[in-house]
Amino acid sequence: MYIYHGSKVIIKKPIPKGSNPYNDYGASFYTTLDLDSAKSWACKSDALGYVNKYFLSTKKFDSFKILDLTDKSKYSILNWVAILIHFKQLDEKFKQRHTEALKWLSKYYIDVYEYDVVIGYRADDAYFSFPTRFIANMIALEDLEKIYLLGDLGIQYAFMSKRAVGSLKFVDAEMCDESFTGHYQKIVNQATIAFHKLISAPQDLSKTYILDLMRKDNE
Repeated sequence: MYIYHGSKVIIKKPIPKGSNPYNDYGASFYTTLDLDSAKSWACKSDALGYVNKYFLSTKKFDSFKILDLTDKSKYSILNWVAILIHFKQLDEKFKQRHTEALKWLSKYYIDVYEYDVVIGYRADDAYFSFPTRFIANMIALEDLEKIYLLGDLGIQYAFMSKRAVGSLKFVDAEMCDESFTGHYQKIVNQATIAFHKLISAPQDLSKTYILDLMRKDNE
């Protein structure tokens, strides 16, 4: 199997836990199986970046301990949001105001560092206001999932362990073409417009808000 990493630089030797510790799944090496997604990530700004290509044997991949958050038979978006919240930096006033909701959500957290690879949606800093509005009881659970799927930032494979990162064999790197410049921001803008429509609309009592979930657990 081939796997890709979009970056501003060529990375021949990925570093375990070399990324920003406040990224979606913490410090890891973030990749994707989708070449177009990697090109989009590499060209987030006006400057053209590189798509680094790696080879990984399927036999080796199958030997990894994998957390697949896209498997809806095992996990829900609550698991994913709990992981996001765990790693992102929250404003102190926000944490104080929503202590109970954050405490309730934490039970859905999964320790990603117990796994070699984590598979899940890409959130990005531009999307972080979505889960915080859910925690603040401003958007419904159903709408939160809809926004992330609408944005379609892609599925990412976060290589968490030294063993997993060390299994990636660099093949080559190519500069992404100019057609992908601005593509990433276009996706983010699309989701942001949908998000603002949701939060400006009256609350739909037929949908599930975080206070509903918390009350149900206390029954």
